[in-house]
Amino acid sequence: MRIVFMGTPESAVPSLQRLLEDGHEIVAAWTQPDKPAGRHEKMHSSPVKDFALARSLKVEQPQKIKTAEAKDLFASYDADVAVVVAYGRILPPEFLRAPRRGCINVHFSLLPLYRGAAPANWAIVNGEKKTGVTTMFIEEELDSGPVLLQRETSIGDTETTPELMQRLAIIGAELLSETLAQLDVITPRPQRRQDATLAPLLRKIDGAINWSNTAATIERCVRGFQPWPNAYTYHNSQRLIIWRAAAVDMSSPEAREGEVIAAHGDDLIVKCGNETVLRVMEVQPEARRRMSVRDFLNGAHLKIGDRFGEA
Repeated sequence: MRIVFMGTPESAVPSLQRLLEDGHEIVAAWTQPDKPAGRHEKMHSSPVKDFALARSLKVEQPQKIKTAEAKDLFASYDADVAVVVAYGRILPPEFLRAPRRGCINVHFSLLPLYRGAAPANWAIVNGEKKTGVTTMFIEEELDSGPVLLQRETSIGDTETTPELMQRLAIIGAELLSETLAQLDVITPRPQRRQDATLAPLLRKIDGAINWSNTAATIERCVRGFQPWPNAYTYHNSQRLIIWRAAAVDMSSPEAREGEVIAAHGDDLIVKCGNETVLRVMEVQPEARRRMSVRDFLNGAHLKIGDRFGEA
C-alpha cells in the first residue's frame, strides 16, 4: 500500500519500522516540528524523524496542519491509507477524506476506554489491571472511530508508564501489520459511547502528591506519571520527585498525612491517608540527579516528624 505515516514519539517508531518490513511504500513521514529541550534549549528532532531520515524517507514537519498548503500537500500523495501513531495533532476533516481507504490510528488503550492523549499513564494511575492496543478508523470526534482490531495485555504490579509503553509499542506494530493485511475482511465495530472514559493531556499539577490519598494510590502515581510530570512533593520549599516507592503493610503510628515516620539508612517511610504508609526508595531533589534514599538522607538531614507538602 501507499501509506502516509504520521507519528512523533519513540512509541511510534516500531509501527513505522513494521510498515517498511512488510513492504509498504511510505510516501511521507509526518512528525512534529523540532523543539528546544534541555538546559541549553538545544533543538531536538523527534524519534520518528530520526528513524525516517536514517532510512531516506521523505519527512514533513508543518508548524500548522489546518492551512490550505498543508491540506493540499497531504492530498497530493495519492495514498491508500494514512497511519497515525501518537502524531500529536487532531487531523482536520480534509485529511481524513484524502486517502482512498481512510486514516487508521494505533491507539494505546482498549477503546472506548481511555480516549485521549495519555491512556497508558491514566490506566496505571487508576489502578487498571489490563490495557491494550486498538486499531481504528479515525473520525472527527477524538478517538471515537470504528474499531478494527484489539489486543489486550496485563499491567505489571510495578510497571511504569515508560516500561508499559515499550511493550504497547511492539504490540501496536504487530496489530497494525495484521490490520492492514486483513483490511478487506475486517468488519469495523462501532464504539459504545456510553462505555467511553477519558485520558486527558497531562498537566504539571497532576503530579503533585496529595498525602491524604492512600499509599497504594500514591505509588500508582509514582509509576503512572513517568516520565512527566512525575509524582512530586516539597521539602524545605524545594521540589522532590519520587521515582520509586512501595505501599508497605506495617502498623501506622500517630502522625499527620505527609509526615516522616522513619528516616534512617535505606528507610524513608511516610504516613499517608487511611492509616497507610509509603516506603520511598528513589528520589530526585530539585536541580540534582536521581538518587537512592540512602544518598538523599545522607545529605538532607531529614528526621522523624518532618512533613512533606506544598511549596
